[in-house]
Order: sequence, then C-alpha cells, then structure tokens
Amino acid sequence: MYSENWTQVTEFVLIGFPGSWGLQLILFLGLLVAYVVTIMGNLLIIVLSWSDHRLQTQMYFFLRNLSLLELAWVSVVVPKMLIILLTRDYSISFAACIMQSYLYFLFGTTDFFLLAVMSLDRYLAICRPLHYETLMNGPICVRLVIASWISGFLWVLSPTILMASLPFCGPNVIDHFFCDSWPLMRLSCGNTQLLELVAFILSTTVLLGSLALTSVSYGCIFLTVFRAPTAAEKRKAFSTCASHLAVVIIAYGSSIFLYIRTSETQSLFLKKGASTLACIITPLLNPFIFSLRNDKVKQALRDALRWHRNIGSRRP
Repeated sequence: MYSENWTQVTEFVLIGFPGSWGLQLILFLGLLVAYVVTIMGNLLIIVLSWSDHRLQTQMYFFLRNLSLLELAWVSVVVPKMLIILLTRDYSISFAACIMQSYLYFLFGTTDFFLLAVMSLDRYLAICRPLHYETLMNGPICVRLVIASWISGFLWVLSPTILMASLPFCGPNVIDHFFCDSWPLMRLSCGNTQLLELVAFILSTTVLLGSLALTSVSYGCIFLTVFRAPTAAEKRKAFSTCASHLAVVIIAYGSSIFLYIRTSETQSLFLKKGASTLACIITPLLNPFIFSLRNDKVKQALRDALRWHRNIGSRRP
C-alpha cells in the first residue's frame, strides 16, 4: 500500500530495445521498412477486395476488415517506437500510456473475435455449402463484424478503468517498447490483485474461448476435407482456409505465450519477442499469407497493374 504523501506519476519511460546509437539506427530503419510494407500490403488487400468484383464475397469482406484492424493495431505501437529510436525521447505521458494500452488490447481482442468469425465462415462454406448463402449473407456478415468490435470495446474497458485508477507513485521505467498491462501493474504502488484477476480471467476467456470455436470449426473442416472423394477436391477445399489457419496459429501462439504464461521468471527478451511477433510481424505477414496463396487475389492484382499500365500508355 502507499502512504498519504505521494505524488502521482505524470509520465513513464519506455526502455524499448536498449543499445548503441548504431544498433538503434539499424532497428529504426528495419522497423520503418516493416511498417511501410505493412501499411502498403494491408491497404492493397483492402483496395483490391473492395474494387474487384471477383472479391465481393463474404470471405474477402472479413479479410478486408481484418486488414483494417491490423493497420490500426500496428499503428498503435510502431510510430511511438520509431520516435523513440530516432529521437531517443523515451518518455510517454500517463494519459497517452493508458490510451495506448487500451487501444492495443482493443484491437488485439477484436482481432481474436474476428479470426473466430472467419473460422466460422470457412466452416459454413466447406461443411454447409448448400446453406452458406443463407446462413452467412451480407447483413449477417456486417452484424458479426460490428459484434466483434463492440465485444472488443467492452471486453477491455473495465481493466483499463481499473488500470487508470491505480496510484503510480514510484519508479516509472517500463522495460518494454509499449505500455503493456503487466509491466504497468508492476509499477503501481497500490493493490493490483483485483486488476490482475480481472485481466487474467478476461484474457484467458478471449483467447481460449475464441480458440475453442476456431478449433471446433477446423476440426469439422478437416473431417469434411478428408471425406472428399478426390484429391483435387481436397486441395481445393483446404486451399480456401490454409491462409487463415496460418494466421490463426501465429496469432494465438504468440498471445497465449504472453498472456497465459505469466511467471516472473519468464525472460523479458522472450516477452518482447512474442510481443513483436503478435503486433508487428503478424500484420506484416498477413498480406503475403493471404495473397501469395490466393489465386483470385493474385489475378486481381495482375489485372489492376495491367489496367494502370494501359492508362499510363495512353497519356500523351
């Protein structure tokens, strides 16, 4: 507990990835390139799926929303990291830190709900093809996406309020590259037991609940694929969900490692690595995973490039 005479911390210090100026510059350039590629790749998925008539289906509607969500998620963390690496100004205000933490978990939680919805979509498309258009029509898809966002907003609201109400009167150095919840709780000079319990229950429920739905969906999908009479039909059925499955494995694996295993002996380096995988590497890889293995997306991209070349050749 804290004494009556204490001063509320007004800013925190993000250590990030400490090292020499040369190492910081290399990290800055690498992170800048990764961020630009992430933005361009996800924007490309959004534009293609919006403009090409061949991609006006339920699966690409969800993919478009996933790309938009990934853009928001990576933009919560990376710009501040770039400022720190370039200017060596490690400070972040208390309000900005709480807001960054809230937005990070809002987008991350919504991401898991949306991945679960996408797995349900694939289950209906492969296992219930005759009823797919009825069970997963346009209005239902919109409602599912809105429900994912509302669920993410409500799910992280109470832990954020509890976090913001904690007293911070001692050290203000966060050994991380963003305002994660567990490092913040360790800096508080108040009682964090209620917040730790609420955060653990909510994070476990989101991760394992959405993972259970995804696992059941893919279990049914695999049974249906294995029962397909020909190898060509098996490949065609599995190819429609292979990209989503790869993203699910990366997202859930890194996040379960971070927020279910919470022992104090866990390496800070491994935690930072898992956080990097979850909120930086995954949004970077998603456009490549979904486009390189998808013939429709590749054909839409080729047609768009050909159209731009034709327009350019007609100019005087």
